[in-house]
Amino acid sequence: MSLQRRLVSIALATGLVLTGAGCAKDDDPKSDSAAAASTLKIGFLGSLSGTYQAVGTDLKNGFELYLKMHDNKLGGHPIDLKVGDEGDGASTAVPAATKLIKDEKVVAVTGIVGGGSVAAVAPLLSEAKIPLIGSNGRPELKDLTGVWTTSFMSSDPGSSIAQYIKDKVAGPVFAIGPDYQGGYDEVGGFTNEFAKIGGQLANPNGKTLWTPFPQTTNFLPYFSQIKSSGAKAVYTFYAGKAAIDFVKQYKQSDAKDIPLYGAFITEGSVLQAEGDAARDVYTVCNYSPDLDNEENRKFVAAWRQAHPDATPTTYAMASYDAAAVLDRAIGAAGANPTAETINEQVGKLGQISSPRGQWQFGKNHAPIQKWYLRQVRNDGRAAANVLVQDLATVGA
Repeated sequence: MSLQRRLVSIALATGLVLTGAGCAKDDDPKSDSAAAASTLKIGFLGSLSGTYQAVGTDLKNGFELYLKMHDNKLGGHPIDLKVGDEGDGASTAVPAATKLIKDEKVVAVTGIVGGGSVAAVAPLLSEAKIPLIGSNGRPELKDLTGVWTTSFMSSDPGSSIAQYIKDKVAGPVFAIGPDYQGGYDEVGGFTNEFAKIGGQLANPNGKTLWTPFPQTTNFLPYFSQIKSSGAKAVYTFYAGKAAIDFVKQYKQSDAKDIPLYGAFITEGSVLQAEGDAARDVYTVCNYSPDLDNEENRKFVAAWRQAHPDATPTTYAMASYDAAAVLDRAIGAAGANPTAETINEQVGKLGQISSPRGQWQFGKNHAPIQKWYLRQVRNDGRAAANVLVQDLATVGA
């Protein structure tokens, strides 16, 4: 049975999930007090325009899905979700975050697509003592007091696939990525681990080729460099529109027969836009919509009901988990939760049940979790990211 049909059947089997999810609280002895609980303002910041609009939209949809399944409440408190547009990076993320902090007076912020945006916004939130429950990749930061991510450290995907590529590819690998913080971390996770285990880069001088971001839309000159380098494989990271441009042009270039590995370059709606050009591309990811566990079945069913033409992504899943983390933390923070008490309770959560399986925050305030290898193949009548094998459990 194809992935699409499996997701539809799961959704039909649990078709009342959106309308029924909140009903379980009716038997909760705390429901009377919860009904009178104060409304809390939560800030969502994500790329709702620009290169990574598809990613930001998935983050927003994932968080809103959890709210819809829980009567628009977290920890028994009605939620007023305030939304800001991160745009393409720090220059637009900072003023949007400042508005959430100063004007909206939110008690927590979630979302954020870009690592550079996280690095720029985190000090503002720290000064205001407002926790960040980020739901996409995050760079290393010196002060983690109020900074958490439910997705991954930006270096984790690359480091988890490095050994597989070293074992599989007989020869040097060419590394290429976007010239900004997220690109440095994502591709650097691979190149650093690859070097540690004895891998060799095909790049001149052994240094990653960085493409200007976000202005690069023509990758063909770079692919000519890859072809002439003698590379036996390519490793990369792009998302959103940049991923579409990269993958489609790759299959039109002289490098098209060189195996392509990457993080997130075929994830979500970009796969449909990439079409046949994505076929056989390998990616590393921390989630697959056909993972067999109870939380994933509930999540997929609810997602298919809300978005019948879309497959749930790792971005949506991590944002859904961010809402789940806030749900538990707010519920444990007492009758009148504050930003500080919510942050304190996040640090005490322990194991978290998730569509990806069980995970928990590590010392770096990011998940300790399993990573998977996927390949774009026909799944029924449509192309899909098909699970190939487990890779590694990464986290500290």
